[in-house]
Amino acid sequence: MAVTTKAKKEAIKKFGGSELNTGSVQTQVALLTLEINELTKHLVNNPKDNSSKRGLFQKVSKRKSLLRYLENKDIEAYRKLVKELNLRN
Repeated sequence: MAVTTKAKKEAIKKFGGSELNTGSVQTQVALLTLEINELTKHLVNNPKDNSSKRGLFQKVSKRKSLLRYLENKDIEAYRKLVKELNLRN
């Protein structure tokens, strides 16, 4: 099941400040987290779906890169984002 448009809009508004701010690092990480959670649920039921597994690994890698960038750029924003998204970093 894909991430709904409503969930994406809520995440964009919460982490981007406005509905138009889709490019901020916080917004991108939040959207990737939504997609990662959905793919994880899918892969629990479909463990042999290797193409989805590859997509999951790509999204995790992209999120990791963005989080590393945010950590180096603005440590307070990084800590706040990790806390709000319940990430283990």
